[in-house]
Amino acid sequence: MNETTPLLDRVKSPRDLKRLSREQLPQLSQEVRDEIVRVCSQGGLHLASSLGATDVIVALHYVLNSPRDRILFDVGHQAYAHKILTGRREQMPTIKKEGGLSGFTKVSESEHDAITVGHASTSLANALGMAMARDALGQDYHVAAVIGDGSLTGGMALAALNTIGDMNRKMLIVLNDNEMSISENVGAINKFMRGLQVQKWFQEGEGAGKKAVETISKPLANFMSRAKNSTRHFFDPASVNPFAAMGVRYVGPVDGHNVEELVWLIERLVDLDGPTILHVVTRKGKGLPYAEADPIYWHGPAKFDPDTGEFKPSSAYSWSAAFGDAVTELARQDPRTFVITPAMREGSGLVEYSRQHPNRYLDVGIAEEVAVTTAAGMALQGLRPIVAIYSSFLQRAYDQVLHDVAIEHLNVTFAIDRAGIVGADGATHNGVFDLSFLRSIPGLHIGLPKDAAELRGMLKWAQEHAGPYAIRYPRGNTEKVPDGTWPAIEWGRWERLKEGDDVVILAGGKALEYAQKAAWNLPNVGVVNARFVKPLDESLLREVAEKARAIITVEDNTVVGGFGSAVLEALNRMNLDVPVRVLGIPDEFQDHATVESVHARSGIDAAAIRTALAELGVDVPVGV
Repeated sequence: MNETTPLLDRVKSPRDLKRLSREQLPQLSQEVRDEIVRVCSQGGLHLASSLGATDVIVALHYVLNSPRDRILFDVGHQAYAHKILTGRREQMPTIKKEGGLSGFTKVSESEHDAITVGHASTSLANALGMAMARDALGQDYHVAAVIGDGSLTGGMALAALNTIGDMNRKMLIVLNDNEMSISENVGAINKFMRGLQVQKWFQEGEGAGKKAVETISKPLANFMSRAKNSTRHFFDPASVNPFAAMGVRYVGPVDGHNVEELVWLIERLVDLDGPTILHVVTRKGKGLPYAEADPIYWHGPAKFDPDTGEFKPSSAYSWSAAFGDAVTELARQDPRTFVITPAMREGSGLVEYSRQHPNRYLDVGIAEEVAVTTAAGMALQGLRPIVAIYSSFLQRAYDQVLHDVAIEHLNVTFAIDRAGIVGADGATHNGVFDLSFLRSIPGLHIGLPKDAAELRGMLKWAQEHAGPYAIRYPRGNTEKVPDGTWPAIEWGRWERLKEGDDVVILAGGKALEYAQKAAWNLPNVGVVNARFVKPLDESLLREVAEKARAIITVEDNTVVGGFGSAVLEALNRMNLDVPVRVLGIPDEFQDHATVESVHARSGIDAAAIRTALAELGVDVPVGV
């Protein structure tokens, strides 16, 4: 037994957890946190949020019986303690690695994972569905959803909450609030009222008493009910809240790190009829001083020393930073520029922009639909908004792009980060569908810059011309360019990077790197920077098709309806018959692995392109 984790070593499943005494739970929570720090010190994992949720997770598993009882997490990256307590401790070093554990909860990974979740605000609708399925099938199990206060900003969560109050099914919602301190109303009177609220006899007594009085006088019963509510409002300000207005019982706020109190509360709350919200206040990075001091950085840190928190700062220049620098400079030049993000300030490289242009910056929270339609409203009134959004999150706002922006050809630019395969975050975050779903929208222009300079040129063009524009760029790094770099780029014009008319490779963005590596020593193979997917450069495409023996298209997007499909459609319109080999992400979800590994197994890296060239009859030197 490890001397540093004597309790955790005894817990191989939630059943083992119940053999511990309540007094041992605080020590267990600390041992779990120490384990999370050890695993996350290797870098690239979700640290601060997992530390903050540990006590809540220990309490839930102590009371409930997983997997029979369903425990949902929103978002799944706060569930590392859940993975550790459900038999996956030995596998934690493999998390987010190829063939290893997912960074989120995943149904196909464990029977204890109630939902597969990487995007926020989905837990409440899922929980409602499970509660209704339970009742419809006459089954008996508990449903508990842990939702962060950030996830609660999403419209889907709020809409689900409204329906939950209306359906009135028994379920527990744990609101994990890691933004607010415990306020003054967490005192003796509030503790007394909470203790009263969670007693089943009190809830049942309320209903029985009212029914008894109604047999004598219904007006008197209504009067007594109003008096009771008035008394509750007097003693318990927390009862006057939007959750109560939606028909959901509210308890809290309580200390989310007092695991013994959490156990006491959860034991009573899960047996109450109807939905209940338990509002817990937690601290991101709990138990790790340097993570508590800077939870934003320690949300997903690079490799660090777990004892000191020391880490080696990265000197790489990311695509997100390139976008942030460009748009910050653009805003100084054009007062109409306004940037909107759905809770992705740091991830989208907008920290400096938000400081320099606070009056032209809006973070709408995890509400992608709101971000897009707000941009439409701005555009209607003369601004030039830029929506900075991850590719996989833009999926949620497809209707708003189509209905609110594109129909009236509004001047909105979409800066689409994390386009293509993202690697360790896996299927929920891979941005491999945007070319396909955006290409179907009339009048929407789509560009794929090959470097930071082209990104700047495309942004400049989009801000100076009419209509909606989408500029997609990958997760990863690029070369920094000097401020003031604004290359003149004509939208819709491709460029030849390598001459050769036997077989020509058409690729843009990340895929262009592979195309150039594949063709560098093949004199008769041409490479075209196909940096615009809509519109295509049909003039250059015609020229290539009329001379080439074959064409290869390469894209970091699904092969279904993407760039290769666009090329085939254009050739069909032009009545040109030339063989086309379409390389892209296969029509299946890609699990987590390095970007390079997924590209290799998907058949779009340089080796796969050289294989395709050889199959087309090109003399490809072996081992070069």
